[in-house]
Amino acid sequence: MIRTPEALIPYVLAVAVVLGGVAWHLGDSVGGLGRTVTIGEATIGGPFALTDQDGKIYTDKDLRGRWTLLYFGYTHCPDVCPITLTLIADTMDKLGAKASRVTPVFITVDPARDTPQVMKQYVSAFGKKFVGLTGRPAQIAAVLREFHVYAKKRPVKGGGYGMDHSGSIYLMDPSGKFAGTYEEVAGPDKIAADLKSRF
Repeated sequence: MIRTPEALIPYVLAVAVVLGGVAWHLGDSVGGLGRTVTIGEATIGGPFALTDQDGKIYTDKDLRGRWTLLYFGYTHCPDVCPITLTLIADTMDKLGAKASRVTPVFITVDPARDTPQVMKQYVSAFGKKFVGLTGRPAQIAAVLREFHVYAKKRPVKGGGYGMDHSGSIYLMDPSGKFAGTYEEVAGPDKIAADLKSRF
């Protein structure tokens, strides 16, 4: 029997659906939690020199040899930042002895208010291992560009301002290269399990 082109349409659509499902599955199994699939090398991250919560110069080289959970935010953030930093703290707890292989780092997007003293008081609430980094506005702007982080000042009612900013947790490998991102919805158990699979 000779089929007309119109008669073949249901078969073509069925094949397309199957192929789409296979592609989706492969994307999940190859990418997965915290993993980024790229062609070539991701251009996220780079050299920086900022000031830590103790007033000392802290550079990207200080992170070499350990994995880094890196988050950008600000101390006046009313909800998202403390929730995300608590998530990182909980992840560190879930890692147990392997937590020594990971450094949690918080870089401010609001250097005008987040002085080293302010950062020290803030990050200490989340754990002794946390590193809080600030710097001059030009230094922070350069780091934001390196990591492709969005941050913009937003006026608030009653005066003052807040900061709209990206919310992903960056994972950097021990050589300082970008290894992926985590989102808050993943939860500490899944993030810790993914990190352990990398060690």
